[in-house]
Parts: sequence; C-alpha cells; structure tokens
Amino acid sequence: MPPEFWPDLQRIGITYLLMLIIGWDREQEAHSAGLRTFPIVGIASCGYLLILGTDADPAARSRVLQGLITGIGFVGGGAILKDGLNVKGMATAASIWNAGVIGAAVAMNRYSIAIALAALNLFTLRALLPLKTRLDRKDHPPS
Repeated sequence: MPPEFWPDLQRIGITYLLMLIIGWDREQEAHSAGLRTFPIVGIASCGYLLILGTDADPAARSRVLQGLITGIGFVGGGAILKDGLNVKGMATAASIWNAGVIGAAVAMNRYSIAIALAALNLFTLRALLPLKTRLDRKDHPPS
C-alpha cells in the first residue's frame, strides 16, 4: 500500500464524521438533503483535493477548488424550493456548500477550520432556529 493510504483514509473518515453530524440534523428536520447528501458532498470534495497530492501546483489546486465551489453550488440549488412567496431550503443549500468547504479543509490539513465550520454550521442550524421561527411568525402573522 502507498504511504499516503492511511492518512488519506483518515482524512476521508474525519470528513465523513463531521458531515454525518450535520446531515443527521437536516434529516431530523425532514429536509430534502440530509444523512446521505452531506457526507457524500464532503468526502467527494476531500477526495478531489486528495487526488491532487501534496505537491500539487497551486494553480491546479485553485482550479479544483473553483470547480468544487461552482459544482456544489449547483447541487445546493436543488435543495431550494419556491412556493408562491415562500422560499425554503436556503439554509440547507448553504450547508451543502459549506460541506464542500469542510471536505476541502480536511484534505488540506486545515482541521481547525473544518471543525470550526462544522460547529458553526450546526450551531446556526440548531440554536438560531427558534429565533428564525419567531421572526417568521412576526413578519407573517397567521390569517
């Protein structure tokens, strides 16, 4: 086995676990993207950068990151649903985009960034939900 096998496998595993937590949260809220989507987006992003290797040209790494940002934005767009004046799924779409960044951060050995992004993502989804619900009720009182 090549020497990078175990470190690469460890990075993919860390990404998977971080994304599983956020995916589980989205699944509990019955969103269209959840337990399967988030880990796959994260590990795919991690994998694309791991394929480049540690001695990749910065320009090549930049092009891969640009492609990931664009592609994952497209995937996240599928989570956004419009129903009349209401738009749903924006936080899920943004979280999918963040999943790609987390996978990329782990692949680039930037674990503190990956953990901070995952924790803040989860905090935003869970802790700010009651505030958002209250503000939505204030802006759109029941008829």
